[in-house]
Amino acid sequence: MKVYVDIHDKRWKKYNVNFAEIANAVVGTKYKNSEVSIVLVDDAEIKNINHQYRNINKPTNVLSFELGDDVLLGDIYISLDTVLREAKQENISVEHHVAHMIVHGVLHLLGFDHIKDEDAIVMENKETKILSKMGIKNPYVNNLEISCAGGSCCPGAKTIAFFKKFKITKNSFVQYLLYGVFGAVASFGFAPFYQWWTTVLGIAGAYWLTVRNDKIGGFWYSFLRVAPFGAMYSLFMFWWVLHSIYVAPEIADLYAIWTVPGGIGLMLAGGLIFSWPFVAVAQKVTSAASRIFLFAGVWTVVLWAREWMFTGFPWNPVANITMPFPVVANSMSLWGALGLSFIIVGLIVSLVELCRNKKNVYVWLSTFVFVLLAVYGGFSGVNNMTVADIGAEEQNYIIRIIQPATSQSQKATHNRVEALQRAEYNLHNLMSLAKSSGDANVIIMPETSYPFVVLPTDNIDMASFLGKPVVFGANTFDAGGVFNSMVVSQENGRIEKIYSKSHLVPFGEYRPLGFLPSPANLTAGNGPEIVEIDGFVFAPAICYEIIFSDSLLPDDAEKVAAIVNITNDNWFGNTPGTYQHLDMVRRYAIESGLPIVRANYSGISAFVASDGEIISYLPVGVSGVLDGFVWGAHNTVYRSVGLNKWMMIILLISIFGTAVFAKTKK
Repeated sequence: MKVYVDIHDKRWKKYNVNFAEIANAVVGTKYKNSEVSIVLVDDAEIKNINHQYRNINKPTNVLSFELGDDVLLGDIYISLDTVLREAKQENISVEHHVAHMIVHGVLHLLGFDHIKDEDAIVMENKETKILSKMGIKNPYVNNLEISCAGGSCCPGAKTIAFFKKFKITKNSFVQYLLYGVFGAVASFGFAPFYQWWTTVLGIAGAYWLTVRNDKIGGFWYSFLRVAPFGAMYSLFMFWWVLHSIYVAPEIADLYAIWTVPGGIGLMLAGGLIFSWPFVAVAQKVTSAASRIFLFAGVWTVVLWAREWMFTGFPWNPVANITMPFPVVANSMSLWGALGLSFIIVGLIVSLVELCRNKKNVYVWLSTFVFVLLAVYGGFSGVNNMTVADIGAEEQNYIIRIIQPATSQSQKATHNRVEALQRAEYNLHNLMSLAKSSGDANVIIMPETSYPFVVLPTDNIDMASFLGKPVVFGANTFDAGGVFNSMVVSQENGRIEKIYSKSHLVPFGEYRPLGFLPSPANLTAGNGPEIVEIDGFVFAPAICYEIIFSDSLLPDDAEKVAAIVNITNDNWFGNTPGTYQHLDMVRRYAIESGLPIVRANYSGISAFVASDGEIISYLPVGVSGVLDGFVWGAHNTVYRSVGLNKWMMIILLISIFGTAVFAKTKK
């Protein structure tokens, strides 16, 4: 085949490229009588051609114009400026990249295309084989645009290749859209969906978007760029909080106007909180291997900060996506939820860095550290599950959980006369359920199940009527303050103990900053305590106190047999929040090594073993009783070390890994 080379830019003369030999390597002997014209231009000329014939007003690397003739195959235009730029980015020689452009252009003249995925794979495999015969390596490996032999070079390569086709640029709408999509997708790894792979994909995709470009920009640009991830992650994760506004008509009339501001607030908070890990690695001050430790470390610091920032809301640590996998989830008995989240996030971004830097030995070493931590945690998880089974056959002290499952409107109203009538009805309903067949040693009722305010000096007639010790939730009044409390009453009606909730819910139980809206403004309790009734020793927890890791047990907790968690998820109905709240209970059981007795007003009430297994439960909205007993209480490594000390250890690992690999290959 005859190859005519027309040089429009004299800079091309310094590069030693045998255009005829390369072009003939593509066509073989079939087109020996054919002709091809190769025109060597710069970016300005190819931009004009691209705009004129393809209506795309920007330069490109190669353009092919097929004539549809077996003799005159067509013309190929190659831009030196783009070739030089791409060769530098891909760390390959200019000559090799030009060879690739020639092969690519000639294949277009022969009818090959890459518009559809299946056609692209055929064309790219053809290019790879031709270049390989010339001693030129696969040009698509570094770009992750095609799969390796028979599959993929690494997990996620096809997905990354798909998104790369959009030619995502800085400040483009597609870039911000993808961040938002990845944030939304990441939320589906948690209950009740348990699509763990979506969380992996979401975090990995957003991380890839962040580190793929060497020219990231300054701190604030980086922050704003990644904010859509956190905004949508938060909105899709926590939208159910706004459901509480509409549970009771009286509440909806007052607070429905806050629905949109509430949603915006969720997005702003999420954008602010979850942007930090991406901003940290976007500054390009470190290497690929150290970025893994840096990102995982900052992500874990963010989760830790949620334990106490703005009164705290540490909901759904990444570790919770492992709940369907007991061995992995039980590694929280060693690492805690924060430690397991650190490992999972480290593994996720390790996969991305391996896809981008497969031959970087330091990236492999970083990945190995996280794999080693995960494997060691798995062995600890197996051990925790074994210890949690001890005593499972020793049924002795029967606990009865009551789940009334009446609606929030039925439970309370602003009309005084009707409120008293409903209070009497609800009280009789509680006692009727408590009197169900079977014999229990103690009866546990949910948060705010008792419909009257309790004073410390009161006698509880309900307990006297039932002839059993009763643990129930009620509002109590003492020393001028109103509390959300757990009241422990002896069978004769005498109050044995009142434990008051210390972690109050912002916007629900108190007014943040003293003026923001809330239907109640309660007084906080004094913190963790231990309660004993009729020989049963337990640590009390009211509602979402159970989500605060390492917060329920005082120092003298050796004799505690269980945690008793009373709650009212009526506000959230059959939304993801109800199921996620139960997973937070399961997480706490694993971390502490204590079984949990959970009485919920309208689902889900449950007996949870000390390895997080749900032994028995009452579904959402089902009225009934649940009898059971607890076993397997034990101390865990995590409980012995404690949340803050573990966080210090995680920080040390992160800082050490970041520093050690900081000067390695980028």
